[in-house]
Amino acid sequence: MKPDAQVQWHATIDSTNEEARRLAQADMYGPLWIASREQTAGRGRLGRQWTSPVGNLYCTAFFFEPGGVQTATRYPFAAGLAIADLCSQLVPEAAVRLKWPNDVRVDGAKLCGILVEAGQLAGQGGWVAAGMGLNVVTAPEGAGQETTSLARLGASSAVNAEFVLEALRPLFARRTSQAREDFPGLLKDWEQVAEGLGQTVTSGKGEKAVRGIFKGLSPDGGLQLELPDGSAHTIRAGDVELVKEV
Repeated sequence: MKPDAQVQWHATIDSTNEEARRLAQADMYGPLWIASREQTAGRGRLGRQWTSPVGNLYCTAFFFEPGGVQTATRYPFAAGLAIADLCSQLVPEAAVRLKWPNDVRVDGAKLCGILVEAGQLAGQGGWVAAGMGLNVVTAPEGAGQETTSLARLGASSAVNAEFVLEALRPLFARRTSQAREDFPGLLKDWEQVAEGLGQTVTSGKGEKAVRGIFKGLSPDGGLQLELPDGSAHTIRAGDVELVKEV
């Protein structure tokens, strides 16, 4: 994704990722930033609703990926790190952590959600829509977890959605370039700010739940666990929660 890619702003839209999908269906693949001041049908992973009040940033980096869908799996990590890089500039005192696979949190409160979608093209390559919903001024309720915002974390009152996007664009370009050229290095950088590394986490529900110590990331970005019996287990899909020690 080029840092000077065009930005397409909307006053309101159903979803910036849906707009990217519409463009892809019309055989247009960017590079383009799609941003909106409000979403009426924002969504996260697994079809979850993403509350999108005016004032926060809703954007999608939309671009052609020569490596296709296989390479697109790297971009949730790149996007998360780009947001962490942004926070180090705007709220340097905040202890920003990346929750596998795609949340940005501070002290367990969600600051940003990431949804990367992709489509393989008939020829080589594919399109990628890296959607990011960042709480700039408002920490909306109804997300199923505690939330926070840049404003709550101490960002300047001059920091608004437009300002944040302009600051984010070069950071995202740098991290997507790293994802293509040095994915192992990107994963090492991700681990440096990973939430729960070395601690006990769970994945799944009920009888299918898996519990173990989060040891790091596999070469493809899977979450590596050490199970209670000492064996290794890799999770490549699903939600992971940190086990609170009593």
